[in-house]
Amino acid sequence: MREHDRFFIGGGWTAPAGTGTIEVISPHTEEVIGRVPEGTEADMDAAVAAARRAFDEGPWPRMTPAERAEILGRLSAIYAERQQGMAELVTAEMGSPIGFSIFGQAAIPQMVLQYYTDLAVTYTWEDERPGMLGPVTVTREPVGVVAAIVPWNVPQFTLMLKLAPALIAGCTVVAKPSPETPLDTYLLAEWIQEAGLPEGVVNIVPAGREVGAYLVAHPDVDKVSFTGSTEAGRKIGAVCGEQLKRVTLELGGKSAAIVLEDADLAATVEGFKLASLMNNGEACAAQTRILAPRSRYDEVADALAAMVGGLTVGDPADYTSEIGPLVARRQQERVEGYIRLGQDEGAKLITGGLDRPHDRGWYVAPTVFGDVRNDMRIAREEIFGPVLVLIPYEDEDDAVRIANDSEYGLGGSVWTADPDHGVEVARRIRTGSCGVNMYVIDPNTPFGGYKNSGMGRELGPEGLAAYLEHKAIPRQG
Repeated sequence: MREHDRFFIGGGWTAPAGTGTIEVISPHTEEVIGRVPEGTEADMDAAVAAARRAFDEGPWPRMTPAERAEILGRLSAIYAERQQGMAELVTAEMGSPIGFSIFGQAAIPQMVLQYYTDLAVTYTWEDERPGMLGPVTVTREPVGVVAAIVPWNVPQFTLMLKLAPALIAGCTVVAKPSPETPLDTYLLAEWIQEAGLPEGVVNIVPAGREVGAYLVAHPDVDKVSFTGSTEAGRKIGAVCGEQLKRVTLELGGKSAAIVLEDADLAATVEGFKLASLMNNGEACAAQTRILAPRSRYDEVADALAAMVGGLTVGDPADYTSEIGPLVARRQQERVEGYIRLGQDEGAKLITGGLDRPHDRGWYVAPTVFGDVRNDMRIAREEIFGPVLVLIPYEDEDDAVRIANDSEYGLGGSVWTADPDHGVEVARRIRTGSCGVNMYVIDPNTPFGGYKNSGMGRELGPEGLAAYLEHKAIPRQG
């Protein structure tokens, strides 16, 4: 049991303005494993005020990038040393299998932090240009106070996508973790204190949707960075547009994995364990539409059924578990609703279904549907669970057409014995990223979506640029 009774505001621990609490429930045992205070609008006012003071009056934006990198380097070193504890905590909160958590919930966030710490030294913060009317100095300056709103599925990763570049840029941050997964941010706050970040640079207030909306609209917030559903992203984008507030939105996905005729099927299906079923399928970039050529359709279906049907489903803290429970009962019921829908739509249930693997815990059987048409709802809507749909295609052009026939455009992949040709096909897919014989998110490269998968980019130099304003200073004499 982890219990906290304060918020991290202004560099210290502040008593909440209200009396509400958030209970953190284990998806495996369905028992309460933690409690934190529930943030109110008054708490958000205090957090934003602390961030505003730290930006307007404090040392952080006035340090050189190298000075900020030195402090963040200390945080990165602490994170690297203790990331096992972070992985175990996130697994307890939201059910991610520990084997995935060690990498995706802890190691990758630390890598992102270290990436931006290193980038601070090589990034072009200022340059001189020979303007048409005289010399011009172009500087990059921090955008200001940032609201970072993160989801429950990969809470540390999505937070670090925002926190690391914002801090290196010289911004100050108010982070709002999801009510399902607030505990990991408390551990991070302890590390932030230990690393010696100035007071008010990072502030953390767990809260629900309404208080999150209040934070988005707060007049002292200069930029919003949000990861979550497309529906919520539209509302946040509308508020930011009305206020002319900078915004980055990383939203939903329904990514397609194209299996070309020459693909090594054994290696491809093994690759789907991560690409398609990472984090119990609770991943916006998961490759959940599997596109197979008709010439090999039955072969792909059999291989996919054998792999998915053979996955070990169980206690996420057990290193032998490959699929854990979903984050909440409502998510379990949502995913089961899509399994019923797929059957009602006429898709063929190849493996899995509605029989729950365990009596206790929010488990769903890993499921594959075959004979799926791309106009079915199970092929068009984000399910966010361990459910894959297998769609046949006639030729390569047809595969590209099906992959692009989606309101989303976040990720994708091409699986082939000819990687060069795979790159040619990937160039035709209208998504923010498209892997060849793999799907990973690399800290050095931009991540984000086309179409309804969002706007703006995180990671890479592009992710840092999202937290900077460009100022031109022409001069004479």
